[in-house]
Amino acid sequence: MRLSPRERIGAPLVVIGLAYFFQRRFDDALDKLRLAVQENPGSPAIYRILAACYAHVGRMADAREAITQLRAITSQVMPSALPWRIPEHRELLLSGLRLAAAVCS
Repeated sequence: MRLSPRERIGAPLVVIGLAYFFQRRFDDALDKLRLAVQENPGSPAIYRILAACYAHVGRMADAREAITQLRAITSQVMPSALPWRIPEHRELLLSGLRLAAAVCS
């Protein structure tokens, strides 16, 4: 990212944020994901990860806001398919989304 400072950096930030999320380094993940959403505010995937991350750290008001933003983009809060082969990674995201969605109901 330093080699090309004018390049859009949203996609690398999402990947870095997701890696932190899977490592359960939620605060680090939030930093990267908030930057990524500024660059690409129409991405449902970013809002899903953000909502799950906020829920796992207990920031339910922020999780609710992420779900609200997600619903403004798509009606599908839970993804229909997840690309990750490691079951713990899938469950970490889904459990966070369930917590966040429960706050919104």
